[in-house]
This record gives sequence, structure tokens and C-alpha cells, in this order.
Amino acid sequence: MRSAATDPVGFFDSGRGGLCVLEAFKRRLPRERTIYLADTAHCPYGNKPPEEIVARAKALTQELLAHRCKLIVVACNTATAAAIDVLRATWPDVPFVGMEPAVKPAVLRSKSGIVGVLATAGTFGGRLYRETCARFAKKTRILACVADDWVTLVERGETTGPRAEAAVRAYVEPLLAAGADHLVLGCTHFPHLKPLIEQVAAGRAAVLDPSDAVARQAERLLAERGLLVPAEGASVAKESGI
Repeated sequence: MRSAATDPVGFFDSGRGGLCVLEAFKRRLPRERTIYLADTAHCPYGNKPPEEIVARAKALTQELLAHRCKLIVVACNTATAAAIDVLRATWPDVPFVGMEPAVKPAVLRSKSGIVGVLATAGTFGGRLYRETCARFAKKTRILACVADDWVTLVERGETTGPRAEAAVRAYVEPLLAAGADHLVLGCTHFPHLKPLIEQVAAGRAAVLDPSDAVARQAERLLAERGLLVPAEGASVAKESGI
């Protein structure tokens, strides 16, 4: 498929988590047309086997390509970990941008030498996370924390209130007590809880969200291919149950 600059950019996630990535992209490139697929019928992805996640990622990619998307952002850490290599091999002419926990910048900025990473089990089991830690965190203690139930909170729209605060404290406080001075949000649902996480951290740790870095990478790829939109565009969001 030959893409045109006026074609949309596609995003998909298991639910509403990837909207934070979409919002970062729209802030950076407000003229671009976008399509967002929320695979709510199969959410969450974090506790599913890799082969099922790959099948969902391929189905969502096919739907986005049917809408002539010129670039696809896999706005889900778990789907990136399980499927990004398969997607690139299946559609070699399509540029894909995936998610990766911001371990490298956290390690480089940490003064305590201890970094907390909050993600799903699927992300922690992925190649990208393992390789990033092996390459950049040799002298840093990485505290991996599986916080799958935060996905459920965000999908319910429960990002404030006593129950959300209790859930955030249950994971964040032990990381802070262990000396973590940076907290990496390794799931696109988690930035929706960032204000609450920062409230609980109370300045004891910086909270890193990779959404802006993903938006910059998408912009770079579009520019390299001459696919940045030349005029104003519109955004479309939808839910998919395919």
C-alpha cells in the first residue's frame, strides 16, 4: 500500500490507556488525522498468552490498514512486547512505533541507583524490556512491579478517589521505601493515574511517562518518509470488537 501525507495515523490499545499517547501525538502534530482503536472486547491484555495478543494486534492492524493508515502506533506496552516484531515482519512496508518502558532515562537520571518500573506481566516478559535493562541498567537496581489491577481502574474511569489512591499506594509506597527515586510507567493505562502517583510520591521520586517520546518518534518517521500532513486534519476515535 502506498501512503499519502493526507492519510491518517493509526493507534491501537486494549482499551483507553493508549489515549494518553494519542493526546501527546495530537499536541505535537495537531494537523494530523488519526484513528484510535480501543479493543475493549478483549481488555486487558496483560494476563493473556502472547499468541492471543499477537492475533489481536494483527486484527487491529488489518483494520487500521483498511482505513489506509500511513503509520501505526502500537499504543500498548504489552502488545508491543508480544507482537511488534511479528507486525513489522508481516507488513514490512508499514512503519510501526511501539512502546517501551522509559528505563534508560530513569537509569541515567537516578541518583539513588534504584528505579521502580510499574508494568504488566506481559511487558516484563518481553524482549524489549529485557534487552533495555541488560544494556542500560547493569549498575542500577531495577524493582519490577506488576500492577495489572491499575488497568481495571483506568478502564472504569476511576483515576481519583479512595479506592484508586489505595491501589496506587499499595504499589508505590514499597518502591519508595526501597529507595527508588524514579518510577517508570510501563503501561499506557498508567499515565492516567500519574497525578495520583505524583501525589503519593510527594516529591520523593520522579514519575516517567514515555508518551511524548513516542510522539517524537512517530513524527521523525513521518518526516523521513515525507508523510507529514500539509494541511489541517480531523481525528476519529472508535472502539473495536472485532
